[in-house]
Amino acid sequence: MQLRAIARARNFARVPYAPVNDISMYYEVHGEGEPLLLISGQGSDHHTWDFARDDFIREHRVILFDHRGTGLSDKPGEPAYSTRGFANDVIALLDYLDIPRAHAYGISMGGRICQWLGIDHPDRIGGLVLGCTTPGNPHGIPRPPEVDRQMANRPTDPEEAVRFLVEQMVTPEFAETHPEYVASVRRRIESPIPEYARKLHYQASEGHDTWDLLPTITAPVLVIHGDDDQVNPTANAPLLADRIPGAELHIVEGGRHGYFTEFRDEASRVVLDFLRRHPIGGATSA
Repeated sequence: MQLRAIARARNFARVPYAPVNDISMYYEVHGEGEPLLLISGQGSDHHTWDFARDDFIREHRVILFDHRGTGLSDKPGEPAYSTRGFANDVIALLDYLDIPRAHAYGISMGGRICQWLGIDHPDRIGGLVLGCTTPGNPHGIPRPPEVDRQMANRPTDPEEAVRFLVEQMVTPEFAETHPEYVASVRRRIESPIPEYARKLHYQASEGHDTWDLLPTITAPVLVIHGDDDQVNPTANAPLLADRIPGAELHIVEGGRHGYFTEFRDEASRVVLDFLRRHPIGGATSA
């Protein structure tokens, strides 16, 4: 009750918050049509989707939000975070918004969260899109050791951290011709989430393992991945697609971990086509 009262007070201030399990979660809703959750990755908030979200708003009621520990949402230090727990937060947000079913598109750790949505909440999910993600370390293809070291311990020098993140996300050509993208990465580096929250996100992502349960997913699934991804190596994509019954696979040529931004035209087109072919039907909410 206390969380709901806090959320209501914040809503009066024209900032949308929802009482989600034990936290107050920031969210946004844009557009009309079948609901679509856009789920960000490890340590990231809804701004992950700034460069691609309008593609989906044209056809869907798009729901964006900040994970616990990020952005404008609460940042509890305990209990430990998990990808399964993040999925439960997503369902609680849908409950708050009175949305019985929604499509879900997650990238990186967001794709791991989507796996749990399909496993634990099949009646709440339409189509699932698993972007640049893995089934978890026990069965997935590991990232190169040098990239793994920097993911675990980000460079402390801000400019070095920007260079590392930009290099992993997009090609040098894209970075050179899109200074607004580099500026967005710099803003993220200059306003980091608390160190304890960053570690909790890292541990949640690294602790993910859905391998044994992936064959139980009954939702339509699209696995999409760049072919030059070093953060979550591309070989994880066919692993997931082969493990999930009926899953489709699309590889974006030249794409790194930020394929959904750099190759936005192709990636958004493929995802939207997939969602059109797998409509939720009458389960949308006003």
